Amino acid sequence: MNPTDIITKQKLEKYFDVTGRALKKVKIVKKAPKDLDWQKAAEDFLDMATRYYDDAKHFAKKGDIVTAFAALNYAHGWLDAGARIGLFDVGHDSELFTVD
Repeated sequence: MNPTDIITKQKLEKYFDVTGRALKKVKIVKKAPKDLDWQKAAEDFLDMATRYYDDAKHFAKKGDIVTAFAALNYAHGWLDAGARIGLFDVGHDSELFTVD
């Protein structure tokens, strides 16, 4: 096994901490803004997914496999969330996305 493939306890604790704090901070919006620009939102979600995907490639090239894996999960999370709320048409693909 390559030493860079090992997920350290510190790295895992870092990601649990960040996500745990984010979960505690989130509040459900009671009323969606009427002026929400769905096209702009879809473009933003896709941009974020693309940036995290590119980051994952960068980290993998540097040998930081753990951070690359985390970035890939963020990228897919943006795509999955966009598909789930209807920003993206994914053709009812429930293998790649959490839809239907």
